[in-house]
Amino acid sequence: MTETLYLVATLVVPMVVAIVFHEIAHGWAARLLGDPTAYEQGRLSLNPLRHVDPVGTLILPGMLKLLGLPVFGWAKPVPVSYARLRSPKRDMALVAAAGPGMNFVLAALAAVGFGLLLRVADPQGPPGATTLFVAENLKNFIAINVFLGTFNLLPLPPFDGSRILRGLAPAAGVRLLDRIEPIGIPLFMIVFIVLPWAMPGLHIVDRLIGPPMEWMLGLFEQIVAFVAGPELD
Repeated sequence: MTETLYLVATLVVPMVVAIVFHEIAHGWAARLLGDPTAYEQGRLSLNPLRHVDPVGTLILPGMLKLLGLPVFGWAKPVPVSYARLRSPKRDMALVAAAGPGMNFVLAALAAVGFGLLLRVADPQGPPGATTLFVAENLKNFIAINVFLGTFNLLPLPPFDGSRILRGLAPAAGVRLLDRIEPIGIPLFMIVFIVLPWAMPGLHIVDRLIGPPMEWMLGLFEQIVAFVAGPELD
């Protein structure tokens, strides 16, 4: 029971915080760009229950965990009205970018916090339980935010990367993305769930997400080392 509570406190809680702030960032960006739909529907809330998607937040991660596959999911998308944005095509790309952008900002803040923790920790003795608990939370928070931000930048509907790409693409590219949109979820299921289960040797998630994640984690490790001080650099 104690181990379960510790896992919830050091893994589930950072994950929920990362997901909630990701969605709120979409809503706030939309509001700043002229669309208050998320605000009007009460979605700019820190209450995680307002952002839970039964399939993406609960059922899918649990199923992937049981199957021994990489665990990922999504929250309930924040509503954005394309027509209410001031410059719909451009602004939708900015709204999409706000979610991953928030995750990378949170990861950077956690890296600074981790560095400060290392700076004040006593290097001569073993760390206390509180220090270990905070360190575990910060480490997981960095990794979760980097994963969530990177994964959502995939240029596949309905991920944020496809919205960003749509805002930058010429008319022909927009039409192609619009045709793919209705099959985005089934295509996602095939590529990231069915194929890894049927052919685990492909390592699809690792190949697509692994390299950019490792690069970004390296940047945040440098932030940790810089803040912690030259003796830990």
